Amino acid sequence: MTPPVGHRVKKTAKLRASPAPQGSENKMTEKKYVLSIDQGTTSSRAIVFDHAGKIVSVGQLEHEQIFPKAGWVEHNPVEIWENIREAVGQALSKAEINRHDLAAVGITNQRETTVVWDKNTGEPVYNAIVWQDTRTAEIVRELAGEVGNDKYKEICGLPLATYFSGPKIKWILDNVEGAREKAEAGDLLFGNTDTWTLWNLTGGVNGGVHATDVSNASRTMLMDLKTLQWREDICADMGIPMSMLPQIRSSSEIYGYGRKNGLLIDTPISGILGDQQAATFGQACFEKGMAKNTYGTGCFMLMNTGHEPVQSENGLLTTLCYKIGEAPAVYALEGSIAVTGSLVQWLRDNLKMFTSAPEIEGLARSVEDNGGVYFVPAFSGLFAPYWKDDARGAIVGLTRFNNVGHIARATLEATAFQTREVLDAMNADSGVALTELRVDGGMIANELLMQFQADILGVDVVAPQVAETTALGAAYAAGIAVGFWEGEQDVIDNWAEGKRWSPSMDAAERDRTYRLWKKAVTRTFDWVDDDVRNA
Repeated sequence: MTPPVGHRVKKTAKLRASPAPQGSENKMTEKKYVLSIDQGTTSSRAIVFDHAGKIVSVGQLEHEQIFPKAGWVEHNPVEIWENIREAVGQALSKAEINRHDLAAVGITNQRETTVVWDKNTGEPVYNAIVWQDTRTAEIVRELAGEVGNDKYKEICGLPLATYFSGPKIKWILDNVEGAREKAEAGDLLFGNTDTWTLWNLTGGVNGGVHATDVSNASRTMLMDLKTLQWREDICADMGIPMSMLPQIRSSSEIYGYGRKNGLLIDTPISGILGDQQAATFGQACFEKGMAKNTYGTGCFMLMNTGHEPVQSENGLLTTLCYKIGEAPAVYALEGSIAVTGSLVQWLRDNLKMFTSAPEIEGLARSVEDNGGVYFVPAFSGLFAPYWKDDARGAIVGLTRFNNVGHIARATLEATAFQTREVLDAMNADSGVALTELRVDGGMIANELLMQFQADILGVDVVAPQVAETTALGAAYAAGIAVGFWEGEQDVIDNWAEGKRWSPSMDAAERDRTYRLWKKAVTRTFDWVDDDVRNA
């Protein structure tokens, strides 16, 4: 049994590990830092953390967002790998350290984003298909058949949706010339970007480790939540050879050692967590009922539900939260929102409304309220709690009174309203009303948004002193595996409150504006007709 939160977790579990390479007998006491590789939707970062969980240095490079068609979103996996290597170099250089100062390396990543590559050449057979991509809508409908989108939900905790990796793998095998033949011959490998990063770090074609952790595996639609193993029957339904799939491991154990990247040679790679689970871990949400919300490209709220999976009746996902070594797995309910921070980017890049994202707060503050304007950013359909891939974005309530400030304010409020919808669903599923929401991610720097978030939720919103909780969570998982940190209690001890926002909005006004938001959401439903979908 996992010791209760509040007790120090002793490192007694035997962790599966690759044998240590020769020359790696440096004493752990000489190791002062852990490196976290955060492979995100818009950029790849490398962050060095010290034992107190403080940031020492950061390296970061953005990668290209590729949009071949409406609804299609791709990344170049080779560019991502090259950026990771450079980001690692930047972080080590800025910290004036080298691999001998590192106890371990952790990986966190954009989940669901699907890479398929040739194990003999190391070359991807197609660009990575990003989690936001909706090209698999027809595949999803075919798989659902007469049973419906909950066909596999009791097994994998997820509805059939374009969001997840399984249908994306099927699309690549069905549409890339020669891919299915190679896959059936055992020559292709699949992984989310954690697996792609691990495989390359540990040698690539020269013995690279092909593995993932339970949190990422739970986002594919292919893993059984209870056995933590791949489901052969679901893979058969999707036409995915089992030989493509990585080994499923815990979130905290030594998977292998740095090989190909000389900067990390012989350094243990010992932690993997999908980005949202990593943030939950970094926020020390170890008690059942604790929740966090991450504000990034999208918004993702996770609530710890303990050692048993809870099936949602309100449009949420059941997912793996984390698994430390051989300790029992911890589960979570998740509400996934596709478009939040990326909506601000859209105003900046597509509408040229401002030149840098932080400018939106000044624009939003130039007006007293949203002026009756509501912006529902269903660019990729609606995720939780609706799961409607045929919805499309809408700005409603416009009059000639409105100006750019109202659009900016409605943009920020959209993030808070969508979070409220997810929180309502979480309260209904868990039967416990959340009393406080821990928050992290880039958008928490926006004071107007955070105050409105507290107002529309009616509960306190709390940010930690170290806001980079995604990278920090992966660092903790990696460090725990090698004894740099003893366990969850060290994470709890390191967590510290940085800022708190308390609700100040009148309850009647909260109800009025939320009612109008819900009305606006209905205007986005069923926008994509069959003739548009098949055009």
